[in-house]
Order: sequence, then C-alpha cells, then structure tokens
Amino acid sequence: MEDSILIVEDEERMRNLIEAYLRKEKFNTLKAKDGLEAIRTFDSNKIGLIILDIMMPFMDGFDVCKYIRKESNVPIIILTAKAEEDDKLFGYELGADDYVTKPFSPKILVAKTKALVKRYYPDEKYTNYPINIEGLIIDELSHEVLIEDKEIYLSPKEYDLLLYFAKNKGILLTRDKILDGVWGMDYFGDLRTVDTHIKRLREKLKQKAYLITTVRGSGYKLEVKK
Repeated sequence: MEDSILIVEDEERMRNLIEAYLRKEKFNTLKAKDGLEAIRTFDSNKIGLIILDIMMPFMDGFDVCKYIRKESNVPIIILTAKAEEDDKLFGYELGADDYVTKPFSPKILVAKTKALVKRYYPDEKYTNYPINIEGLIIDELSHEVLIEDKEIYLSPKEYDLLLYFAKNKGILLTRDKILDGVWGMDYFGDLRTVDTHIKRLREKLKQKAYLITTVRGSGYKLEVKK
C-alpha cells in the first residue's frame, strides 16, 4: 500500500512504538498527536488506513471518526483504553472497522492492520499478509495465530494443517488429500494421523473449533459463514 497509515495517538511513546512496528513491515506512516492535527493531516495527505486513539485533547477520536466518515471509507482501527461494550458498539456505529483495547500487543495491532489492508486493497499484492477468518488470524510472515486478539500456540504441523485448511476454505478435503498437502506425497503413515492432529488442533482453537467440520465418510472442511 503506497498511501500512508495515519497514527493518531496523544502519547508520544505510544505513537513512536506503533510507527516502529509498522515501518518494520514496510508501511509508510504519518503521525498526529490530537484530533485537530489528525484532520489536518488527513485532508492534506493520501491516507490508506487510520489507527485512531479515542481519549485525546481538543477533539476526541469519536469526533475524528465522524468527520472522516463524511469524507472517506478509509479503514479505521479504534485504539483506546476504554473496554466497555457500549464504547465499542459506538465506535462501530460511527464506522470503525476494528477495535483494539489498551494495553495491547503491537504485533496484534500490526496483524489487524495487515488484515484490513488485505481486505480493502485486494488488487495489490499482499499474498503473505494475514488471513482473517471470523476473528481467527493466521500471519504467514511470523507464523503466529491469533483468536480474538489472543495468540495461541501451535506445533509446526498443527500450524501447517490450519494454514492448509484456511487456503482451501469451503473445499472438502479427504484424509488422503490432507496427508499429501500437509505431510507430503512421500509420507506413508496411517490415515489416522490426520484425525489425531485435527483433534488436537480443534482443542487449541477452542471457540473457533467449529470452523473445521467433519464430513461423515468423506473427510473435513473449513466452513465459513456467508
């Protein structure tokens, strides 16, 4: 994405930290320390995504969000210390695309940023950007898996299995096909290896385990809601 990511945050240390993580991923960035500066920066630059703090002097993030939405559909991530459900709902009603509550992991914020970039700019080449399936995020660059902002830890083979399902979502996968795709054509192990690994993977996915469904007598499928 050639356009810049605008970081709107009144704490200088936090602004610089977010910028450092985004620049590490080769994103262009601009910064604003309050709502008024954010609007001036937005109006005078090409902005591809906004990371927007709520509690700021002069003009809060909600008012900035309202202003932006009158002008643009640019993706917005709300960044705030407020964890109350009503505040999150209000942010979404104003047109925010995602919500991160402080304190947070910068890696999670970057993963959410990449996922939004991939969704909003599909014509650009982001083949290694995170896959986001109903709140399950798979980051191919870092081999990290997040569920609702929390990292889960998978073995290398469990990660490969989940990635294989994600890249073949909606497709019926037989045990033989899974063995070939994940373990390789030269693997001569028991088909039950697939069942065992899927069972372990489901246990780790917990509330997202429903995504991997069993097709009786045929195999497995990663189902995504329409």
